[in-house]
Amino acid sequence: MTQYGTLLRQAVNEPGTTPLIGVHDMHSAAVATQFYDGLFLSGFGLAASHYGLPDIGYIAWPDVISFAQRIRGAFPGVHLLVDIDDGYVDTHVATHVVRQLEAAGTSGVILEDQARPRRCGHVDGKKVLPLEEYLDKLQAVLEARRDLVVVARTDATDEQEILRRAKALAATDADVVLVDGVRSVEAIRAIRETIGDKPLLFNQIGGGKSPRLSLGELGELGVNVAIYSTPCLFAAQDAMQRAMSELRAADGRLPEPRPDATTVASCLALLERTTAA
Repeated sequence: MTQYGTLLRQAVNEPGTTPLIGVHDMHSAAVATQFYDGLFLSGFGLAASHYGLPDIGYIAWPDVISFAQRIRGAFPGVHLLVDIDDGYVDTHVATHVVRQLEAAGTSGVILEDQARPRRCGHVDGKKVLPLEEYLDKLQAVLEARRDLVVVARTDATDEQEILRRAKALAATDADVVLVDGVRSVEAIRAIRETIGDKPLLFNQIGGGKSPRLSLGELGELGVNVAIYSTPCLFAAQDAMQRAMSELRAADGRLPEPRPDATTVASCLALLERTTAA
């Protein structure tokens, strides 16, 4: 049996920064795997694509497990990190979800310390659980996993509280620490120093609060993993809005296909790669 957690853990500990691309459905996963060998099942993306709702706690855990199963079945050779929000409130649910995701072939999960109602990590109004309450939940998740990589995430916003929580998370058996919504390179350096040798994850999202940095720049800052939460989702929205605007302006006449445009043939060719996995 493939040890997906071990493979991701090895990638995290290699020199440089390992990129994981956020996908919101099977089609976006098929596109992303043409370019990268690591995927991130984004809560933002799943809330938008599966429910048509913002990422504020609507996601049901069976839908996450089902999505992870489908991705792993289609793309057996990629790293797959899954956002499980706060573990769906209850510690017993969190541990059940972790076991099910590991059985489905997930490489790792991210567990956050947000209190309900939760928010996207890059918007205002976030609240966090008492640290000890979160650490108890995190410990239960760590005990439930066998090989799975566990990313401990804090959504604290006060500078001193960020560092206090980052240090506490680094002292656990979690494999990686994530501070979401970090606002500057200086803050990344401070977090890196605070957590010592513990691997560090950085989340990039279009229009978010964090600086836009290349993988090379992140590597120089000591960041081990970078997740890109929504590049496929946002690109799809831009393209669909443009296509619908052009179609309406042309009175419903489809445009002449450009040489690089997606057509029936090129779309089917992409999807046939998935059936051959």
